[in-house]
Amino acid sequence: MAFSSNSEGGAPMADINVTPLVDVMLVLLIIFMITAPMLTHKISIDLPQPTKNQKPPENPPAPIKLKITQNGSLYMNDTPVSESDLKLQLEVYAAKPVEKQPEIQIDANDNAEYDVVAKVLSDAKSVGMKKIGFLNTDQ
Repeated sequence: MAFSSNSEGGAPMADINVTPLVDVMLVLLIIFMITAPMLTHKISIDLPQPTKNQKPPENPPAPIKLKITQNGSLYMNDTPVSESDLKLQLEVYAAKPVEKQPEIQIDANDNAEYDVVAKVLSDAKSVGMKKIGFLNTDQ
């Protein structure tokens, strides 16, 4: 009984089995046929157009540095401030247009209570402050 048509006798066949390759190629072809129509959909984007008479940007206002210590004390630009006074001062800053509002840079101690930080963020958001950031000062 002969297992190969090879005339050399017992040597293994050196032919490559291409059936798995054809199967993979057919699967890839089907995937590309399904996904190709999805790539042709157009998305309209309204990009800003440049203006010729554009004024140079003004210097941004100095940021407000708000420090929250471990015991919950608040310091606005290195000056101690109570929570109610902070809210009143933030209301003054929030009354300005968004472009002229200073950024609030919050530097909370790693061990400060979350409630104090959350209350400050809530107050700033409720009065209308738009630019709020956090500082990471590793000491």
